[in-house]
Amino acid sequence: MPSVRKTVILLLILSLAVAGLTGCRQAPPPAASQNGDGETIRIAGQFGLVYAPLMVAKDKDIFAKYGLTVEWKEYGSGGAVREALTSGDLDVGFMGIPPFLIGWDKGVPGKVAIGFVCAPVSLISYRPEITAIEDFQSDDKIALPSPGSIQHILLAMQAEKVLGDPKALDNQLIALPHPDATSAMLAKKDIDAHFTTPPYIFQQLSEPDYHVVLSDREVFGNDFSFNVGIVTEKYHAEHPRGYASFVMAINEAMAWINENPYEAAELLAPNFNLDAATTLKYMTWEGMNYTTAPYGLLGFADFMQEAGYLTKVPEKLSDIAWENVLAIVGKRGGTPSEIESLQHRTAE
Repeated sequence: MPSVRKTVILLLILSLAVAGLTGCRQAPPPAASQNGDGETIRIAGQFGLVYAPLMVAKDKDIFAKYGLTVEWKEYGSGGAVREALTSGDLDVGFMGIPPFLIGWDKGVPGKVAIGFVCAPVSLISYRPEITAIEDFQSDDKIALPSPGSIQHILLAMQAEKVLGDPKALDNQLIALPHPDATSAMLAKKDIDAHFTTPPYIFQQLSEPDYHVVLSDREVFGNDFSFNVGIVTEKYHAEHPRGYASFVMAINEAMAWINENPYEAAELLAPNFNLDAATTLKYMTWEGMNYTTAPYGLLGFADFMQEAGYLTKVPEKLSDIAWENVLAIVGKRGGTPSEIESLQHRTAE
């Protein structure tokens, strides 16, 4: 019996020892994800054909390929997107460079993560006597998305140049989302002109008597990113894989549009209540460029400070852009490279 008891005790000790080792040892961590697996990202866009890459990424589920689950939001102006970023309701917001700079000046915690489409921006009227901004009378109304929008700043630049006051037309502005302003324009009711973007430019210019009063090229001189993707400091710092996955997903959507224009037009047409042929025509209109390269990031700042829209300007690109954008632009020794020069306005 003693030998049996010794055997039982020995077995009990061994079993306790094994149990103890098992309890202390942590389970091996899962293999590190190569993308943003398990990440949720909150993204907001606005209205218009310039948001086609977001629509493609959504419809083709490209973000899921990179391990991202997207909470989609939509706002009617860059100012509204900016407020959502400030309040913490968004991780990524797409807006024009001027609304972003206004937010940056006020301490909105985010920087440019990606350029987002170059597109024509034009002030359009149906009234034949209005061919330049000097022709607007005091009771004429001009629609644009919001104060501080790209359209507003371009108008202010031209007003300073030809009227001597950047705010000369401010009392004649009406803030309207592009779809509502287009409806008013086509009805020739309530507004006399609309500073707008694709596809609304193309819809209006396809009608008799509608014509361009002022173009972005006339004011700015060179291309600029119509929108930029702003990622908050919090998301950039806490979700490096999610950030990288977001950039890659947008790049893929943009590349797919460029490589597959006919398929893209068929996919996007229902979003604008257009047929595929018309959508393709609009997507390939002169000046449209589906690219994530940044253009004009510094080109609005000096004017906006001089006109009172900003209290300060970025001293260097890194003040307003994340590292992947800085890598694209680069810093050429000696004179600036072409893409460095294109971060600034060339028109006087």
